[in-house]
Amino acid sequence: MINMDKITIGIGGMHCASCAVNIENYLKKLEGVSKVSVNIVSQKAYLEYDPQKLTRLNLQKAIEGIGYQVIDLSSASTQGKEADFVSEQKLSFGQVADIRTKFIFSLIFSLPLAYLAIAHSLKLPISPSLSENMALAQFILATLVVLLGSQFFRRGIMTVIKLHRANMDTLISLGVGSAYLYSIAISISIWRGIRSAGASGLYYETAAFLITFILLGKFLEAIAKGKTSLAIKKLLGLQPKTASVIRDGLEKEILIEEVLVGDVILVRPGERIPVDGEVIEGHSGVDESMVTGEGIPVEKSIGSKVTGATINKSGSFKFQATKIGKDTFLAQIIKLVQEAQMSKAPIQELADKVAAYFVPVVLGAGIFTFIIWLSASHSLSLALNNFIAVLIIACPCALGLATPTAVMVGTGIAAGQGILIKNAKSLELAHEIEIIIFDKTGTLTRGEPVVTDIINLQGQDRQEILRYAAIAEKRSEHPLAEAILRSARKDNLEISEPDAFNALTGKGVIARLNGEIILLGNRKLFVDKDISTSFIEDKLDYLESQGKTTMIVGYKNKILGMLAVADTLKDFSAQALNVLKSLKKRVWVISGDNRLTSEAITRQLDIEKVLADVLPQDKAQEIKKLRKKGLKVAMVGDGINDAPALAEADIGIAIGAGTDVAIESADIVLIKDDLRDVAVAIDLSRYTMKKIKQNLFWAFLYNVIAIPIAAGVLYPFNGFLLNPMIAGLAMALSSVSVVGNSLLMYRYKKNIQIRREK
Repeated sequence: MINMDKITIGIGGMHCASCAVNIENYLKKLEGVSKVSVNIVSQKAYLEYDPQKLTRLNLQKAIEGIGYQVIDLSSASTQGKEADFVSEQKLSFGQVADIRTKFIFSLIFSLPLAYLAIAHSLKLPISPSLSENMALAQFILATLVVLLGSQFFRRGIMTVIKLHRANMDTLISLGVGSAYLYSIAISISIWRGIRSAGASGLYYETAAFLITFILLGKFLEAIAKGKTSLAIKKLLGLQPKTASVIRDGLEKEILIEEVLVGDVILVRPGERIPVDGEVIEGHSGVDESMVTGEGIPVEKSIGSKVTGATINKSGSFKFQATKIGKDTFLAQIIKLVQEAQMSKAPIQELADKVAAYFVPVVLGAGIFTFIIWLSASHSLSLALNNFIAVLIIACPCALGLATPTAVMVGTGIAAGQGILIKNAKSLELAHEIEIIIFDKTGTLTRGEPVVTDIINLQGQDRQEILRYAAIAEKRSEHPLAEAILRSARKDNLEISEPDAFNALTGKGVIARLNGEIILLGNRKLFVDKDISTSFIEDKLDYLESQGKTTMIVGYKNKILGMLAVADTLKDFSAQALNVLKSLKKRVWVISGDNRLTSEAITRQLDIEKVLADVLPQDKAQEIKKLRKKGLKVAMVGDGINDAPALAEADIGIAIGAGTDVAIESADIVLIKDDLRDVAVAIDLSRYTMKKIKQNLFWAFLYNVIAIPIAAGVLYPFNGFLLNPMIAGLAMALSSVSVVGNSLLMYRYKKNIQIRREK
């Protein structure tokens, strides 16, 4: 079996969807690469490759060979190596600063160039020496700006040479280059003294302002894209930078990266817990709202588990580190969000396919425009103007940003609400689910039986009945015995040690206390002791019809009363299911329990259908049957026996408090163990897809309208021709508008809060 390695590479210089597609296709052709995903928003490439055939240096050289920069290789997630999560998610501030600096200087050079270009026509003051050397002055200023935008030419040409493909940089190179080279040709004519050539035919200011506006657009776009990763930055901000470690009896403050498994760590009031571990000394209340969503501090004492990044609220305590670095709970959350944001939604395939053909089509449209205008007007200047406008106004960037920006914001919002959506495909599909199947025990219910009813039949105090039952069960290891003992301890009852104890399989238990017999069990036990249960049959039937396990309590050969034990519903189970029904989703339950117990739960929750007596290995088969009928099915579960069903479903949703196996098999993980988050995940999927479709619609509409206008389609009707500089500004703002629309998704937080308060 090939041992594949994984790496995430930060790439500089990607400006459009065609850039991402070109890089992705190029890397796929490298021998040893099995999987590639390039994300234009995060500026990263995720690869799986065979380290026997490729090295990280090979990958770096391959990317740099086609004109892009490798910013970060430290994010490699190789086996046995701890990932540097801060390095993976930091924005490339240097790259943003570089674009800003280039924009400022290009604007400084472009403004005087524009003044020189319009000075004669507007009769603006200008020195005689400058007027005589107008072409030279404009050439120098324009050349400085072109040099500032040299990366567009380098990448545009390199892509054509290396990949035999064109991209947005190719269009920019042709548009700006045409204006610049044409102006140089006119300048040479002026310098040679050809009278027909004049400064009015120069296009230097057009070339300069095109680069200036494009740099402005890239700068604004980089700032906006940076905001899409707010969720990751917030998660990273939860991680303490240092830890107070006790080594050799001395307290020492060290960097979090230096903490080792087994270290003893001191945590004072108000501090965040550095890593995951187990309390070995002291006690306190810990704010675990990051994990549970509940603001009430959780009491911690010796033996309690603590989670890194949660907040110690009251006393000091010491704990032993059990998980560090990439193994901590926080690191696992960050990893899941990262992978989701790097993944591609199926709908993005449409944009990628368009991007692959977009630039060649636009180039063809530009050439066609040039030929038509040159033939019709016999004006090289006019034909060149429209040719440049067509090339510059076209924007595949907006198409490429439409889906990934919305996915990044959507998964980030979900993570902030304690919902981990593990891939973009699940985010896209969740709102299309038709049937949601809930596992019963541990998912809808607490998975822990409790005493629900104590019925007095002989005038005894209710607590006396509970006390006798607890004494009888004190030596038992049955789960129902645990429920009775917990209830008795909660009421601070004195539970005496029985003199004798005997468990009768399928019947109950017999205990002896001070020479008297205590009976606790079902009908069979009392029939064996010749004690009639006929006068309590109605009560027994009523309790059992509710799905409760009912036990009769006897003392001195008399029936004193009854206890009912049941697995109770979790908080918000009913509310969660009602919200799902309001979203037009069908809700079913699947359980290994008998039909009587299972149907009792369904009656409480008004569930459409229950699949009872289903063995763990058969749960997946039940889901497969539904999918074969063409239904889209989601499975919600928490246990190991739910893992196959979670994997089989179109969407597997695991309760965060469940097992690692269930979480690993699921597509969506609910960290807070709050079933209302099932509805939130589905509604967030709907909202994200709405934004993606809006982005794609406006991106397509912009190009469909803008390109014909740039080509001069309005000229026969109103004489309007688009200035290439305005085209450049429109192109820049189109990308920013798409990212801005995705950022508006952050308003969805208010919707979640309102729904929860209801």
